[in-house]
Amino acid sequence: MRMFTALAAPALLTAAFITGCAAMSTTTPVHVTDGMLVGPNHMTLYTFDKDMAGSGKSTCNGPCATNWPPLMATDADKPRGDFSIVTRDDGKKQWAVKGKPLYYWVKDAKPGDKTGDGFNKVWQVARP
Repeated sequence: MRMFTALAAPALLTAAFITGCAAMSTTTPVHVTDGMLVGPNHMTLYTFDKDMAGSGKSTCNGPCATNWPPLMATDADKPRGDFSIVTRDDGKKQWAVKGKPLYYWVKDAKPGDKTGDGFNKVWQVARP
């Protein structure tokens, strides 16, 4: 019985460690499709030229955010690589790439649409 306990303990500790690490996942909800960034719903993501990279905040709030919904982050989400998290005016969290907050465009109807690219010369498809 002691031999089983001595052998089982390290295996159980390893399994607990792996499970704990999986629960602390640092993956982002962003994927690359056809050279552009898309959200978990496979819809195109955009950046706003008026957002200052690295400022840690979004300048698209209120009515702007109604048309350009932010890619929201949760309190459990963690930055990874080029992806960071900014705080919005309402205190909620939003994903950013290379310091630029990420948004959807309400007029994109299906995955692959990128009708917001170049909108008002200040909205751009987000790229890796």
